[in-house]
Amino acid sequence: MNPSLPGFLGWLRRRAENVAAALLAAVFISFILQILFRYVLAWPVGWTIEVSTLAWMWLVLWGAAFVVTERDEIRFDIIYGAVPDRVRRGFAVVTGLALILLLARSLPATIEYVEFMKVEKVSYIDIPLNYVFSIYVVFAVAAIVRYAWIIVEAIRGRTPDLTDPSHLREE
Repeated sequence: MNPSLPGFLGWLRRRAENVAAALLAAVFISFILQILFRYVLAWPVGWTIEVSTLAWMWLVLWGAAFVVTERDEIRFDIIYGAVPDRVRRGFAVVTGLALILLLARSLPATIEYVEFMKVEKVSYIDIPLNYVFSIYVVFAVAAIVRYAWIIVEAIRGRTPDLTDPSHLREE
């Protein structure tokens, strides 16, 4: 591997976190503006709700695609944590393949739908809906790449991390 690649990937990850922070700020600011306009100025506006909703949707999918790590994912780990490493690697391969197949199978229809939605616009802020929904395509492609990498790592013998929010397993 190129020695500068990990540094570059770290830089990209920090930029992805910056985008997520900006989206969260947009949600917060539009929420505060909604309160200000509605209750202080007695002048309700609709665009703040749209900005808040769209920024939240983008934040969730952007974060899931580029910010949340494998260790941060929610797992039903009662069985997962009780089995040997080899079985956990098998679980990683099976679930990774299932997710890749589902997402890859739905991707052409998803792209077609997103392209079709260019004819509709968001009510107040007048943004074409294909821009709004395009984040799902980005999320799906990123998830496919992520799970392909998880499968490769599991086949190479790297056991996925255990989820242990209580840190009881630390010695």
